[in-house]
Amino acid sequence: MTKRTLLFSLAGVAAVGGVVAGGLAASAASAAPDKPALQNGSAHYTAPSASGAGSFTYTVDVSDDSGIKGLKVVAWPASSKLKPTEADLRDAESATCKSTSDDTSRCVYTFKVTKKEAAEAAQGTWYVSALATAKDGDTTFVSKAATFDIAG
Repeated sequence: MTKRTLLFSLAGVAAVGGVVAGGLAASAASAAPDKPALQNGSAHYTAPSASGAGSFTYTVDVSDDSGIKGLKVVAWPASSKLKPTEADLRDAESATCKSTSDDTSRCVYTFKVTKKEAAEAAQGTWYVSALATAKDGDTTFVSKAATFDIAG
């Protein structure tokens, strides 16, 4: 069982019905401009249907003056009171990041949602936590990088 699936199972994951939407554009405000910054983040959930699995996708632009090494992501229901930490995200699943310039990458994290996961889902507001790592080792943790809803 992957960490994502375990977190989802523990929290009462993915939902029954509807397209969920509305990512918040998240900007990781950091004290130093040389830390990774997250911009234009959005999260999207699509429930499974009779014809197949659903999906969850989080997309964000990540910038740092040294370039981007990677992005770790976890989604969690607000009702769970989990509040993942930076340490928790070090072991989370990775997004796929592709350079769009010398200092910016577009990072996308996607996974399939099974009917079983959807049936066990917590409905309501969900958050996406993200941990960006720059090539020079600097990190930025955003506890609520995006928000989306799972409807029944």
